[in-house]
Amino acid sequence: MKFISYRVGDGPDTWGLIREDGVVDLGARGRHVTMRAAIAAGDLASLGESGMTGDPDTVLPDVTFLPVITDPDKILCAGLNYKDHVTETANTLPSELQLFMRSTNTLVGHCGEMELPKVSEHYDFEGELTAIIGTGGRHISEADALDHVAGYTIFIDGSVRDYQKHSVTAGKNFHKSGPLGPWMVSADEIPDPATMELMTRLNGEVVQNSTTDMLLFSVPYIISYISRFTPLEPGDVIATGTPSGVGARRNPPLWMKAGDRIEVEISKIGTLWADVVKE
Repeated sequence: MKFISYRVGDGPDTWGLIREDGVVDLGARGRHVTMRAAIAAGDLASLGESGMTGDPDTVLPDVTFLPVITDPDKILCAGLNYKDHVTETANTLPSELQLFMRSTNTLVGHCGEMELPKVSEHYDFEGELTAIIGTGGRHISEADALDHVAGYTIFIDGSVRDYQKHSVTAGKNFHKSGPLGPWMVSADEIPDPATMELMTRLNGEVVQNSTTDMLLFSVPYIISYISRFTPLEPGDVIATGTPSGVGARRNPPLWMKAGDRIEVEISKIGTLWADVVKE
């Protein structure tokens, strides 16, 4: 099943189920006003099933997409997690997982706008497979980790490279730099997240092309590792890293600019895109 966070016109923020004939508003039909709340209550699957019958509430072209999880407790991102990306950055292969965190106000919905910062032109793209936690916990084993996933989505990790050089937190947390979506595909439809193709396009030109079996640290390992130091909560967002092809490592560098469109397509999920606008 595909779940979406959205609004229609001037209506309230809500979430729902995408069907071939439209979108069912599960926020209005159920007792959970956000997808995260439904995940936390363990009601996502049952509400999704309930939305398979009856008429849809709207059609997909009429919705304004919101970040698929609008209110995550945590956004955790893996860095240098594809071998080819490590090579292009002239780094040595990491012996352990590298992580950074993002704030919620960096998130943007599908078809939204990424802000080109006033203070920099070094605005780079990173396409990433992203897991959404379903069942939280501490000290989760790798063997059990995928059982804790509600579903998968796509993240564009807009990175301001000159700021990132002196502060990863700053470079990775510019306002409206992180599109998340377009929807979440339930984990039962993606039993193995290591079998997916990832492609990033800038203005229609392919700039990244890889597969998720190239991850240095697998999705189960990332989940297990994070749960060692912090409790994972339902709705937590875990971005798994980006492959080679980023703009900073090209000659000359390829930076996103106002008027550009950035797209990331991942097999079994779909395509997430956003337009770049001046701050």
